Amino acid sequence: MAGPGDNSRAKGKAQADTEPFKRALTGSMRAISGDANLDVTFSGDRPGLTDHQARLPDLPKRATRKDVSVSRGLGDSMALRKACHDNRVHAMMAPEGPEARAIYDAVEQARVESIGANRMTGVADNITSMLENKYERANYAAVTTREEAPLEEALALMVREKLTGLKPPQNSGQVVDLWRGWIEEKAGDTLDGLSGSIENQEKFARLVREMLSAMDMAEDYGSDDEAQDEDDTSDDDQPRSEEQSDEPVEEEAGQESAPAEESDSADDQSETGEMDGAEVGDDDLDQDEDAETPGETKRSSQPFSEINEKVDYKVYTTEFDEETSADELCDEAELDRLRAFLDKQLSHLQGVVGRLANRLQRRLMAQQNRAWDFDLEEGYLDPARLSRLIMDPMQPLSYKMERDTNFRDTVVTLLIDNSGSMRGRPITVAATCADILARTLERCGVKVEILGFTTKAWKGGHAREKWLANGKPGSPGRLNDLRHIVYKSADAPWRRARRNLGLMMREGLLKENIDGEALIWAHQRLLRRPEQRQILMMISDGAPVDDSTLSVNSGNYLERHLRAVIEEIETRSPVELLAIGIGHDVTRYYRRAVTIVDAEELAGAMTEQLAELFADETEDPAFRRLRRSA
Repeated sequence: MAGPGDNSRAKGKAQADTEPFKRALTGSMRAISGDANLDVTFSGDRPGLTDHQARLPDLPKRATRKDVSVSRGLGDSMALRKACHDNRVHAMMAPEGPEARAIYDAVEQARVESIGANRMTGVADNITSMLENKYERANYAAVTTREEAPLEEALALMVREKLTGLKPPQNSGQVVDLWRGWIEEKAGDTLDGLSGSIENQEKFARLVREMLSAMDMAEDYGSDDEAQDEDDTSDDDQPRSEEQSDEPVEEEAGQESAPAEESDSADDQSETGEMDGAEVGDDDLDQDEDAETPGETKRSSQPFSEINEKVDYKVYTTEFDEETSADELCDEAELDRLRAFLDKQLSHLQGVVGRLANRLQRRLMAQQNRAWDFDLEEGYLDPARLSRLIMDPMQPLSYKMERDTNFRDTVVTLLIDNSGSMRGRPITVAATCADILARTLERCGVKVEILGFTTKAWKGGHAREKWLANGKPGSPGRLNDLRHIVYKSADAPWRRARRNLGLMMREGLLKENIDGEALIWAHQRLLRRPEQRQILMMISDGAPVDDSTLSVNSGNYLERHLRAVIEEIETRSPVELLAIGIGHDVTRYYRRAVTIVDAEELAGAMTEQLAELFADETEDPAFRRLRRSA
């Protein structure tokens, strides 16, 4: 009869038997991926791949040849993904829409696996075993109709067949046969041309976008996105001066102004700077309800109550404007992928920003915790003043006492420009800096809100369509759909909102920027906060630009409104406003501002500006400057 000790020994023996295989598989994955530091773990969780970590399913106690082959296939697939796949290119070329994105992702995975299969016969066998196991578990052999057959799997298998010559596994059933005729009819020519670009991910992705366009599932990348990029480069990247104006609109000459009711309603809707029909995050619902009633009693004395009349600024319609939280714009899995991409891109900057943030934290904590009154008659004995007794024995003992500091309850809002000109390095650095500063200030008891602003469409959206349908009335005012994004509300802890910042990496999110209304929105959110001190930091890389609005109004229409909003905040509001311009001189707009040349300087500029604001207000300014220079 076997005892308990025999069972434990048998279990240990089974684990020991798999160790050589795990070490060999780890070495193979590191060699294929080209990452000597790749950390490979085996567990009962689902397989997964991140920056320098790969998770594979643990082998059963009595592993069969099939189990070993499937594990090899999963390992080869992940290693090839790291070696042959560029996340930046993939995100840049990705289509909109869940169905098109699912096909795009599946075909890209088929590409990287096909590269390995063509180079190494063993890898081809391992991946085939992995796919057979996958389709067997999904019971694809029982599929009999197109509704049951996933199109992305069928197309991925057809791409694999074109690239490697390998037939679909038997366990895939009729998935490919059900869709083959339709796919070849719609996109057969493009499908045949994929093999010539297997090694070039960007060229391959363009062909995949052509396939999706032929199947009426996405726009052709070359026809739409390139035109947007050209517009973005020519208009959004360049700061717009007051003398510049967009192409004239001749058909408006001689038209009458907008109907009185429509213009008045637009004015009424935009007058307070609030989005009445906008959605708000869950964290803000209670605050909004509580603050709504008392806010009405003093609305006339608040900023922006008459600003639109002062600068003749109008909004054609707020019907299509959107205020949303980041997790409502994409699913959790995509947010996780985008966050991982953000961490990978700025891994080397984490240390720099972290050191600056720690310096800011030490300064804040020192102000909060260490303040003393000296030369008291009672308290703690002050050893620094004991020398007085030697000089004059008749001097009384000197005592000190720690006192409460005047560190006011504070909230900071970081308002980040999400326009197209921020694409690439600037938006990545901005997201990382905001993330680390939010974590730092949270440790110091300072609440942080992170907001972003852009538009829902290029060159106008539903607002412009409505204007066209109404006969293009003259002087319509702002003519685009706003999109205001809450990445982190002030009451949300950093750990819950951390992955939301990855949304800034999403291709297609960054469009045009209407800074004036974004400032009003962020300012109104701050005024509803209970904190004694409220700070608003704007991070932008250019003047406000919206082609749809500027094509039917004066060339400085948005800039004039922005200047009026800034003046209103700086002169009438309790909110402290400061700005950081990336490659754009914002000192001509804001009284308290700094301009940096490169996005790499953003971390230092943000921490220095915040540290200066948080400096002890009773401190002599001359001494403060001397301390900073030291």
